[in-house]
Amino acid sequence: MALGCEESRRVAHTARVTTVLVVGNGAREHALCWGLRRSVGLSRLICAPGNAGTATVSDTLPLALDDCDGIVAAAREHAVDLVVVGPEAPLAAGLADHLRAAGIATFGPSAAAARIEASKASAKDVMRAADVRTARAEVATSLAEARRLLDRVGLPAVIKADGLAAGKGVAIVHDRADAELFLDELFVGRTLGEAADAVLIEELLVGRELSVLALCDGDRIAVLPPARDYKAALDGDAGPNTGGMGAYTWPADATPELIAHLEERVLRPTVAELARRGVPFVGTLYAGLMLTADGPRVLEFNCRFGDPETQVILPLIESDLLGLLSDAAHGRLDPARLRASSDVTCGVVLASGGYPGAYETGKPVAGLEGSALEGSSAGAASDLGALVFQAGTRREGEAVLTAGGRVLTVVGRGRDLPTARARAYAAAEAIQFDGRYMRGDIGAQDRSE
Repeated sequence: MALGCEESRRVAHTARVTTVLVVGNGAREHALCWGLRRSVGLSRLICAPGNAGTATVSDTLPLALDDCDGIVAAAREHAVDLVVVGPEAPLAAGLADHLRAAGIATFGPSAAAARIEASKASAKDVMRAADVRTARAEVATSLAEARRLLDRVGLPAVIKADGLAAGKGVAIVHDRADAELFLDELFVGRTLGEAADAVLIEELLVGRELSVLALCDGDRIAVLPPARDYKAALDGDAGPNTGGMGAYTWPADATPELIAHLEERVLRPTVAELARRGVPFVGTLYAGLMLTADGPRVLEFNCRFGDPETQVILPLIESDLLGLLSDAAHGRLDPARLRASSDVTCGVVLASGGYPGAYETGKPVAGLEGSALEGSSAGAASDLGALVFQAGTRREGEAVLTAGGRVLTVVGRGRDLPTARARAYAAAEAIQFDGRYMRGDIGAQDRSE
């Protein structure tokens, strides 16, 4: 079939980017590899360090996430045209800066721009300057100061470690005893180390959370389908916070009017303020929001694709993903090129027993047999219309074993949320490993049901 002029230009442009390196080892990176593998201009895909799932769709390199020099050397050795950085820690450590200094195109912000996530106090400062609505917060650098500020903010409150803490640096406190206990852990016990050198005491916002992500080239943005994720370990938002136990797309309260408002009043002003400060944001800007009775307010910004949001968002992207990320990395993003399906996706995380606390690994995963583990199929799960993205897995011979707290994300898709949920949970039930647990209420309370 002959290509139109616009499509011909897209193919010709994307074809110039042939070798891509994805940095990371979670289900987010498996989803990124799966999405990039579908792009027309890709000739080679590498993931470092990857997992058992990414190994089915890409070459792998055994590089540590904090090995900036090793990643740069590998990108040079393999003539990589584009690096896509998944996790926040290497971005905060300056991996994108090292890569760009070596002349390697990179989708991911500089360390200075990544402070929007790496320092919650810095993010508050950016939001104040950009006139972005957020929760009122005070910053403490000592236990005594934190106690005084807690009196000023009042209870209930949210206590947040300023730095990166892998989802473990936040506590919602309703009484003084719980607040004192968490502050002692941070300032006296030093459970989070330097991440808690500064601590935010923040007012508690009430409402429903929403995740809105946008691809950015330092100036222009392209907003991805909205999602809602679930951070608590157990049904009903009980239990400790995790890295995320599931997500779904197109929440009923994320109306087109709301998304347009968030684009104009949250995302664009933030990107503009960062550019004004001389730290243009190139990568994925993630706004974590609370939809309160008084309107949306920002809870946090992340400097990268979310996890598990990526696993439910990318299957809906109908545009060429490689072209979008490459354009953003080169400062020529065209938001009009982003096209997304109106289908709904629902993702359920299968976790190791004990997560986010202590857990055992090395458990054989059943239900993946007979598949290429490409995310597009997973044995019995593929028969149920689901995608399976692997996170904490490793291969030993012919077996896939658990190797982390969050093991898999199973994603169902349908014309509506009930259909997507049913497919996700049916497929999740087909996958078993010792100690496996999952939440049973992902997407259950959406107002469209």
